Amino acid sequence: MGAEYLRYDGMGLAELVAGGQVHPTELLEEALRRAELVDPVLGAMVLNMEDQARRQVAEGRTQGPFGGTPFALKDLRAQYPRTPTTSGSRFFSGSVADYPTETVRRHLAAGLVIFGKTKTPELGCNLATEPRFGGPTRNPWDTSLIPGGSSGGAAALVAARVLPLAHATDGGGSIRIPASCCGLFGLKPTRGRNPAGPDQGEGWGGLSVEHAVTLSVRDSALLLDLTAGPDPGAPYYPPPPQGSFLSSVGADPGRLRIGYSLHTPRGHQLHPDCRRAVEETASLCEKMGHIVEEASPSWSLIEAGVAYTTVVNSNVARTVADRARELGRRPGPEDLEAGIRERVEHGNRTDAIGYLEALATIHRVGREVSDFFSTRHVWLTPTAASPPPPLGTFDTDSEDTDGFRSLIGRFSPFCSVANMTGQPAMSVPLHQTSTGVPVGVHFLGRYGDETTLLMLAAQLEEARPWFNRRPALADV
Repeated sequence: MGAEYLRYDGMGLAELVAGGQVHPTELLEEALRRAELVDPVLGAMVLNMEDQARRQVAEGRTQGPFGGTPFALKDLRAQYPRTPTTSGSRFFSGSVADYPTETVRRHLAAGLVIFGKTKTPELGCNLATEPRFGGPTRNPWDTSLIPGGSSGGAAALVAARVLPLAHATDGGGSIRIPASCCGLFGLKPTRGRNPAGPDQGEGWGGLSVEHAVTLSVRDSALLLDLTAGPDPGAPYYPPPPQGSFLSSVGADPGRLRIGYSLHTPRGHQLHPDCRRAVEETASLCEKMGHIVEEASPSWSLIEAGVAYTTVVNSNVARTVADRARELGRRPGPEDLEAGIRERVEHGNRTDAIGYLEALATIHRVGREVSDFFSTRHVWLTPTAASPPPPLGTFDTDSEDTDGFRSLIGRFSPFCSVANMTGQPAMSVPLHQTSTGVPVGVHFLGRYGDETTLLMLAAQLEEARPWFNRRPALADV
């Protein structure tokens, strides 16, 4: 297809297939061609699944709303039968399941053609994607910069137009930060909206969810329609939407009440580009008829941070312990990065009472933040407090784990609250720096209300289209 491929999002490609204008094989060949050309520069893929994709197409397993659209899985949580899921870690190399996770099963049922897996930092514990096992992923807009994490491989490939959408996960901003760094739309759904089965009921004690990074709002909405809903035995499910998520794209959200913030929750100053992004977005929302005012929710910041770390570290420790049992040995220093080893040690020191106290704190945060949303629909901030920094800024293999956490907290002070409260949130690619690097704006919505976020996102997409903005690297 060549340059014509760049004109379409996932739904557009599927419409071409449905109309007989292209065959899924042609789309797969184009995605493979693009990956072969750009990935030596980006380092975004960890597994080529060309054989599986060709077999899927040859067997006609491309029926569905996304029929024939190329797709990639993040190398974390997403199990595809008889293929490895390394989670960015040497210790998990060779970990192979003989069945798909439920979300992957729904991806296949949607007609998405899965041709590879994308890079993640070790066990998803970084907002850059630079695992010791596999090396760094680079930002296609500027290869000296991070693409974000932990879904950095997915975001880099989508931004480089290898494919129009890709699987991603988010336990503390891991969909939204890469979307911001790479100029994409990134929606974190409500806790429990997408299934975590069959091996889990939830990710990271309810902090982590799965969805995607996409070129368009409508692709994100349609994919959520196709993956949402409990699987058998799911522990909980949020209120279902009124109608489909896709039907909300282009619908009138009415006059929304939007609060916005020009400083971080701890009172730190924003980078000028990020501050300007919020100011311009607030002005745009006001021009669209919404009620916009400077206002922010508040929550117990220090206690929340400690609790969040306790829950994440305990879950990481359990994941490593499960793998150790499979292998019949404990990990050595060569198996895990220094930051992950520190997380495991902390998790192993946490007793049951300490874990339950952390969960209680996180649940209290949800109640504290809910007061703000009793009178407002969304909260607007930058997705990150600064544009994407250079590669090497966030090093999970550093022995200075306190310094690492401080850097991460300063860069991303807005995203993790949505993981604690379970609310939906999105990064919208409305802005760029003077050097052309993307800067996303972040909207936190009411619990269970992805619909309002999608309606607002579609309004913004129409008012300030971003689809045709792409890095030079994409023109291959």
